[in-house]
Amino acid sequence: MPEEITQAEQAAPSEEQPPAEQPAPGATAESTVEDVLPEWARKELAKIRGEAASYRTRLREAETKLSEAKSPEEVEAAVGELRQQNAELERSMLRASVARRFELPDDLADALRGEDEAALETHAKVLAKYIPAPLPQSLGGGLTPDDGGDGEMDPRKLARLSRRF
Repeated sequence: MPEEITQAEQAAPSEEQPPAEQPAPGATAESTVEDVLPEWARKELAKIRGEAASYRTRLREAETKLSEAKSPEEVEAAVGELRQQNAELERSMLRASVARRFELPDDLADALRGEDEAALETHAKVLAKYIPAPLPQSLGGGLTPDDGGDGEMDPRKLARLSRRF
């Protein structure tokens, strides 16, 4: 005869299982990971999340339009609108892809002209000529004033250092 488990036994934690670690109150695992990311990554993540939210909203709107359509003409109109939106999204993704490939700023990605990838690449090459090359991280060519440490110069110490090389 199988043993019946009482509610008290079900509620009591098992001695074999270690207690699960609980995150700090108000902190989630996702927020702790984001705190470690650099600022540029956080901005990019926020941008991507915003785009994903807009896609989810568009999906819900499309679902409601299709569910509210009662005649075949209404269904065709809703499907046609969805196809047009899909084509616009594909063009914007293609423009963004070409802009990244030619290292164009985000503002110029929307300015790319052309209907296919080859035309977009041709225009991106023209625009890329007019974008200045990025500056190097450090333009310092030698010692900085704070390299000396205490601010005083010891000629004997400098002479010893120069003999070693």
